[in-house]
Amino acid sequence: MKLLVAVVCYRVPDLTIDCLRSLSGEIDRAPGTRVAVCENGTGGDAADRLRRAIDENGWGSWVDLTAAEVNHGFCGGNNLLIRPALESDDPPEYVLLLNPDTIVQEHALDALVDFMDAHPKAGVAGSQLLSPEGGIQASPFLFPGIGSELDRGLRFGALSKLLSGRLKIDHSRPNPAEWLAGASMILRTSMLRDIGLLDEGFFTYFDDVDLCLRARRAGWEVWYVPESKVVHLEGASSGIKGFTTQRPKRRPTYWFQARRRFFLKNYGKLYTALADAAFLCGFAVWRLRRPIQRKPDLDPQHFLVDSFRNSVFRTGFAVRAVESPAMAAPSPVPTKTA
Repeated sequence: MKLLVAVVCYRVPDLTIDCLRSLSGEIDRAPGTRVAVCENGTGGDAADRLRRAIDENGWGSWVDLTAAEVNHGFCGGNNLLIRPALESDDPPEYVLLLNPDTIVQEHALDALVDFMDAHPKAGVAGSQLLSPEGGIQASPFLFPGIGSELDRGLRFGALSKLLSGRLKIDHSRPNPAEWLAGASMILRTSMLRDIGLLDEGFFTYFDDVDLCLRARRAGWEVWYVPESKVVHLEGASSGIKGFTTQRPKRRPTYWFQARRRFFLKNYGKLYTALADAAFLCGFAVWRLRRPIQRKPDLDPQHFLVDSFRNSVFRTGFAVRAVESPAMAAPSPVPTKTA
């Protein structure tokens, strides 16, 4: 097998079907490709809806469906698909992690495969992510650090470049990167055998940062490949979005836990404490400055209090796995609206 496309569906069966429909036109352009879908414990008739769509559209020759009873998170759901593929008689050369809330554009798959074939030191490469309106979404990124955490909280333009650095990206050609958004990210399987699969301790969020950091530390390159274009309906599954013109809802606890795990696991106790302090101090100043400058309030609700409650100053310095939100009461499955 040349390429395994892994799609993990949780609470978005209709979006997953749309994603598969977009893939159906690209399979022939990337010979040796199969798609594996994990219905990740949504419950109800979600798995049946996916199975029915696969049968009715004749996608069974290139799509395999795995139905999990509980939500294993983005990391666990992908590993459920990747692990048996690597152990099979025909393991893939590459694995593409593809969010269910995406629509792949023409040549999105073969552009990534061709790039990886031509760059044997590349362990990770990511697509150009587009909004439904065609705007370029943020990706790639620099690794987070103390300076970037202070900048994330303070939001003082004159100091931003000094505090966090700025990654200059040419969107017309491939660029080396530190880390990429995991919505459409191809992985070399020899790299996965080298560094391991996704860290299921994250459940979801910060797993892409962690994977790229582990890859780079092991000597693999990370690349942004804008020739591969994918429309991303950001946050459709989790509800956590990037830029928005309306105040977002309260950030879930598992996001904070994943951030804390990333810093403690990769940078240690002292660095994590300094990063937490940098953000908390910077963000407190911003919350005082915002009404004076009459800036719109676009921060998640209770974000300062929640950031402190989930910092190492309140939770300690142990590297813990993220608590699965699947243990909470299940939410209804959203349906597509016109």
